[in-house]
Amino acid sequence: MGDTAIRHIALLGFEKRFVPSQHYVYMFLVKWQDLSEKVVYRRFTEIYEFHKTLKEMFPIEAGDINPESRVIPHLPAPRWFDGQRAAESRQGALSEYLHTLLALPTKISRCPHLLNFFKVRPDDLKLPTDSQAKKPETYLMPKDGRGNAADITGPLILQTYRAIATYEKSSPSEMAVTAGDVVDVVEKSESGWWFCQAKARRGWVPASFLEPLDSPDEAEDPEPNYAGEPYIAIKGYTAVEEDEVSLSEGDAIEVIHKLLDGWWVVRKEDATGYFPSMYLQKAGQAPAQAPRPGRGRGAPPRRSTIRNAQSIHQRARKRLSQDAYRRNSVRFLQQRGRQSPQRASPQTPPRAKPQPAVPPRPSADLILHRCSESTKRKLAPAI
Repeated sequence: MGDTAIRHIALLGFEKRFVPSQHYVYMFLVKWQDLSEKVVYRRFTEIYEFHKTLKEMFPIEAGDINPESRVIPHLPAPRWFDGQRAAESRQGALSEYLHTLLALPTKISRCPHLLNFFKVRPDDLKLPTDSQAKKPETYLMPKDGRGNAADITGPLILQTYRAIATYEKSSPSEMAVTAGDVVDVVEKSESGWWFCQAKARRGWVPASFLEPLDSPDEAEDPEPNYAGEPYIAIKGYTAVEEDEVSLSEGDAIEVIHKLLDGWWVVRKEDATGYFPSMYLQKAGQAPAQAPRPGRGRGAPPRRSTIRNAQSIHQRARKRLSQDAYRRNSVRFLQQRGRQSPQRASPQTPPRAKPQPAVPPRPSADLILHRCSESTKRKLAPAI
C-alpha cells in the first residue's frame, strides 16, 4: 500500500458504543504520505498501551535514563471508570499528544510500531448494522480542537444527506452512491470532497452530489465576503464553463465567496468566476500547512454539470450569477475607496517663506530730519 509515513492524524471525535457492552472509541482520520486517508477507531486503553510500548522501545527519548532528555509527550493514564465526561475532556490532550508525536524524529514518528497501530484493521470497516437494538452515538470534536466538554453537542452530530444523482467512484478512496442513497457526513473538506459513510461503506463523495434532507443545500453556504481574502493558485486550471476563471500557477487572486461544493468565487482585478478551491493556497501560508488534494482526486464536479439530478426540494435558493458578483464587487470596492482616507501624494519640499525686502539705507539728511534730538546730537560728530 506504500504507507511509509503518516502526514497527519486528525481526531474527529468519539463514539459511544453499546455492543458487546457500553464503551467509547475515538475516531481518527489518518492521512498517509501517499495521500490516502483512512478513518480508524481506537479505545483509549489501546492508545495508552501503545504509548507504554513506545516508551519501552525508546527509553532515552522517554526520559527513563535522564528526565531532561525526554521528548516523547506525556499521556494521562486511563481512569478507573471512563465515562462520557472523561472521553470528552481528554480530547484536547489526545490531539496535542498526536501532534507532538508526529513531529518527533523519524526513528520514532515512522517506526513500525506507530505505523502499524494506525493502519486500518478489519474492525474499522465494520459499521453498525440495522439489526442492532441501539446504534452508536457519535460526538464530533469541536472545530477549535480544544475538546472542552461544554463545547460537545451530541449525540449523533453526523449530518445526514441524500444523493441527488448516481456517482461512480474514480479512485479507491472514493465511495459510489446511487440517486436516493442516504449517507452520514463525517468530514466536510473545503475542497468539495466530503467523507461519508453508509452502512458498510466509507469514502469521499463530491459535495455537489449531496443535499440535506431538511432544507436546500444552498442555504448552508456562507455569505459572500466582497472584501476578499488573498490566495495563490498552486495549480493552473483552464476554464471549461463560461462562469469559470482560468488561472496559472502562482497567480494571486482574492476569494470573495467560499462555497461548500469546492468551487469558490474568486476575483482577479475586475473579473470574477468559479475556481476549484483545492488548487488554491492562502497567501503567506507555508506549503507544508496547505491542504493537499487526495491522490487520484481532482476538482469535484459542479452541480450545474450533473445530469439527471433529482432533488427532493421543490425550490432552492438561487445562487448569484457572475454578473451579480461583479456588480456587487465593484460597488463594494468603490464604497471602500470613498470611505478610506485619500492616498497622500508624493511629498514636495515645503516652499521657503519669502524674506521681507531690506529697505535701502536712508540718507543722512533724512535721518537727521526724522530722528530725535538725542540721536541728532550723537550723529552730529559723524556727519
